[in-house]
Amino acid sequence: MKKTYLFSLLALSVACACQASASDNDLVAPSQSDMGGVGLLQVPTARMAKDGEFSLNYRYNDQYRFYSSSVQLFPWLEATIRYTDVKTRRYSADSSFSGNQTYKDKAFDLKLRLWQEGFWLPEVSVGARDLGGTGLFDSEFIAATKAWGPFDFTLGMGFGYLGNSGNVKNPFCQADSSYCNRSNGNGEAGSVNGDDLFKGPASLFGGVEYQTPWQPLRLKAEYEGNDYQGDFAGRLEQRSKVNVGAIYRLTDWADVNVSYERGNTFMAGFTLRTNFNELRSAAIDSPKPAYKPQPQDRFLEPTVVANQLTDLKYNAGLSGPNLQVKGNTLYATGQQSKYRNTQEGVDRANVIMMNNLPADIDTLSVTETRNNMPQVTTVTHVDSLRQQLEGYPLGKEKSLDQQRVEPRDPGRTEQGFHIAPDRFNASLSPVLNQSVGGPESFYLYQVGVMANANYWLTDHLLLDGSVFANIANNYDKFNYNGAPTDSSLPRVRTHIRDYVDNNVYVNNLQANYMHALGNGFYGQVYGGYLETMYGGVGGEVLYRPLDADWAVGVDANYVKRRDWDNMMQFDNYDAKVGNLTAYWHPWFMNGVLVKASVGQYLAEDKGATVDISRRFDSGVIVGAYATKTDVSAEEYGEGDFTKGFYVSIPMDLFTASPTRGRAQVNWTPLTRDGGQMLGRKYQLYDMTSDRDINYR
Repeated sequence: MKKTYLFSLLALSVACACQASASDNDLVAPSQSDMGGVGLLQVPTARMAKDGEFSLNYRYNDQYRFYSSSVQLFPWLEATIRYTDVKTRRYSADSSFSGNQTYKDKAFDLKLRLWQEGFWLPEVSVGARDLGGTGLFDSEFIAATKAWGPFDFTLGMGFGYLGNSGNVKNPFCQADSSYCNRSNGNGEAGSVNGDDLFKGPASLFGGVEYQTPWQPLRLKAEYEGNDYQGDFAGRLEQRSKVNVGAIYRLTDWADVNVSYERGNTFMAGFTLRTNFNELRSAAIDSPKPAYKPQPQDRFLEPTVVANQLTDLKYNAGLSGPNLQVKGNTLYATGQQSKYRNTQEGVDRANVIMMNNLPADIDTLSVTETRNNMPQVTTVTHVDSLRQQLEGYPLGKEKSLDQQRVEPRDPGRTEQGFHIAPDRFNASLSPVLNQSVGGPESFYLYQVGVMANANYWLTDHLLLDGSVFANIANNYDKFNYNGAPTDSSLPRVRTHIRDYVDNNVYVNNLQANYMHALGNGFYGQVYGGYLETMYGGVGGEVLYRPLDADWAVGVDANYVKRRDWDNMMQFDNYDAKVGNLTAYWHPWFMNGVLVKASVGQYLAEDKGATVDISRRFDSGVIVGAYATKTDVSAEEYGEGDFTKGFYVSIPMDLFTASPTRGRAQVNWTPLTRDGGQMLGRKYQLYDMTSDRDINYR
């Protein structure tokens, strides 16, 4: 009877589709499911969101609250992070440990598109939910989705949580008996276990999403393969396997959702979304300099040069600008402190120099520096630039004669003028430290302010320090002291509670000597309080060829742990840490950076870290990392190995004027002591980003 009801519903949908105008009602964009990720209600579809889409989702019913975040990392890959609040369970039986807080489960999902929809073929994707951890909702699926006018039909097969009702035989079980059964025990929080993939009972699922003639409203209906008899929230009654719902699009960035599921349960929630490829800077920039040539004599006029230097600093963004003449070349040098896209600064600088060009100059040379280390020189031929600025005759356009080359130092020159760079800099910045999913409270926070200051003693020696002051926090709920009962490693990171108990402390205080060594080599040595928990000495060397898609670096450090009771002192723990790191931009994946490191970590365990990130068109970077060392899963304890995710956001998306500053949000499922890197403030690869023409 239930299957007859489903088929009747689908038939009715098809009939309606024949009468609807597909040109006006086709689905604008896929919508999010209850558990996060593109889908219907409880079941996924094969659809992918638009490349770069990021969504925050919330769903609520009597048993669960689902908090999820989904990002379309590539057109063919979707990733979702989810927290599930199990309202019928306590976090633990020990009220002194977790009070009355309900149980929180964290999960990570992936969905991979196998092929796109064609005229006859549907779009097909394969995916897995709850890839690591306790596995309360772990499941795998393969789904096919085909559009017909305003309707989007899905048929799929689920395993695990999605296939609990077992309405079909597992096809993998027919080929290998090891796929016939799935383990019943829950996994360990933070761990990744692939032993059960596509094992156990299987079920068909399917459904349809309908775009109504009223554009903001969509309707959904699905037949699911879960029977809810083994749910962590308890054995749930399921009166119907057919779920129905509606989604109303309030704006381009917000949806509200309601549904009626299992024949007895209401679900409601909302989705907020944006697209990392489509975000644009909110900054209001000064206009580009107009081309109004007023040539100078061979000897520069000081008042004219003074105006040029001012424009180079404030319009082209070159801090501490220097103008020099040698032979037939006019040189400009400075640190690009305004534009993420450094070519914008070069273009502006060239026009500024062209407007008051000295006699007999045929070449412009703009050298960009970073922390007084030359990065790249852009050489432009004057005749070619003049033609471009004045305009080419129709049909005789030419490309600009311009090259990026290794930094050029003119040395002693005939004439030179400059604005002295600022040797002292100070700033205040807000700080938000947070922890999600802890036993004491789902969300722990600390809001404070960081006072930063640095001073260049010489062109290469920098003194840098910062002081943190707490404003407000709820870490008084933080009862767990972090002491692992399941790990034999020294506590190199799990003393975090002891450090956040300090209301005011010196976050870092160090000296750095930095130098460009030539031929693509850069180096630095440093010493002092290097981060919140550690101080010491170390050094780093990086080889980064100009505009190459690879680089390699090595760092070595000796550190001691800072005393959380008196953070100007050290306790008795010390370690030798360091890494050999390779950096690679795959030519076949635009915006992707792969970092692979091997070395020794703070607990003096040895291993490797892989960090993969993607840079979207807006400059937002989304990345994930994992570290595996020679410490066994049993020695490491809960979580098995270190892993986490991060989002790096360019601040000019929010500021009133252009800036190169960035803010980063990190998410680590569990803080443990294995595979922990030293948190160095200055890293050469980050400081040499201008050497990559694709870095924007």
